[in-house]
Amino acid sequence: MPLTDRQIKAAKPKDKDHKLPDERGLYLLITKAGTKSFRFKYRFQGKEKKLVIGKYPDVSLSEAREKRDSARKLLNDGIDPSAHKQAVKATGIQCAENTFQAIALEWFGTHMKDKAETHRVRTMRMLSAGLFPDIGRTAISEITAPVLLLSLRKIERRGAVETAHRTKQVAGQVFRYAIATGRAERDPTPDLRGALQPTTTKHFAAITEPREVGRLLVAIDSFEGTMIVKAALQLSALFFCRPGELRHMRWSDINHDEQRIEITAEKTRTQHIIPISKQAKSTLEQLEPLTGRGPYIFPSARGGSRCMSENAVRVALRTMGYDNETMTAHGFRAMARTLLDEVLGFRVEWIEQQLAHAVKDANGRAYNRTKHLKQRTEMMQQWADYLDTLKAEALTGNVITANFRGHRS
Repeated sequence: MPLTDRQIKAAKPKDKDHKLPDERGLYLLITKAGTKSFRFKYRFQGKEKKLVIGKYPDVSLSEAREKRDSARKLLNDGIDPSAHKQAVKATGIQCAENTFQAIALEWFGTHMKDKAETHRVRTMRMLSAGLFPDIGRTAISEITAPVLLLSLRKIERRGAVETAHRTKQVAGQVFRYAIATGRAERDPTPDLRGALQPTTTKHFAAITEPREVGRLLVAIDSFEGTMIVKAALQLSALFFCRPGELRHMRWSDINHDEQRIEITAEKTRTQHIIPISKQAKSTLEQLEPLTGRGPYIFPSARGGSRCMSENAVRVALRTMGYDNETMTAHGFRAMARTLLDEVLGFRVEWIEQQLAHAVKDANGRAYNRTKHLKQRTEMMQQWADYLDTLKAEALTGNVITANFRGHRS
């Protein structure tokens, strides 16, 4: 006699597991704990085997019979239903592991852990906001150039053309990682060459005219915000390192014996030395009583466990009247690069090394961090003295005619 729903609902557990048979190998197993589940008993290649169909009431009696009939069809085709179920499950897991999102997150965890925080945040934003919503759940091997282009075009339509190009670059890195790990055969991003709107190169705004630099320095000294932000502005001019490098500086980065700061360059990930001029030392000494107990020279206003916000210097410049088209936090680098070369006449390779750019010698080898350190230390002091001169000129309104172009060889 076939089972009925009434019998199944009325069935009670016993001291041992017991069965209620249905038809053609299907039965209901009732454990002593009271769990009820449908199972299918069959023979394959002379051996008795069992297939777990599902728990009741999640799987109804009629659904259990349909799955039993499907299993019987597999048997007729010479296929073991249990092995087939395991294969389907394994394929599903593999597909889940091979989605663009799964591989992108794996790549991010492997390749981005040593990158700067701002770079990691920006990259994850491009993935999570620009790519995951459209192609995150798609198997990476099934993503073609036109499919990827649809996602990039959405970014482009927001007016974020440069972000669309950067997102394409990130996608390419993920595809190449998938190829290297055997989960994709090709990277479709090269096929999109010319498909996106061209970007307009935009340089960071910077003040490079000496008289205006002097006025900027006077404005910095007159800044009425916190001493911490004021010091960040002053040292941005004196150190001209990348803004992220300045914000992440720790007190432990200072080598007091050598009077220099030793950090890792944000972009090249190489060691970088910043000689401390007398003026920079004075600023740091004023700052130490305020932040010296914590790890960061420039801590966040929300707590010393993290560094200053990337917007702090930018907002301070806006407060002083310098909009984003006039001067930026990154602009201090262009300011130093221009004046050290065109006014003070220092050798370009010294300047480039101090900017932590990838500078190579005549044989194509990258300079090590201590190359020309003596000359760069003298350059940084003369740079600080020159800024004092420009500031004095701005305060008095006089034109300073001192000879700044000394020996530079």
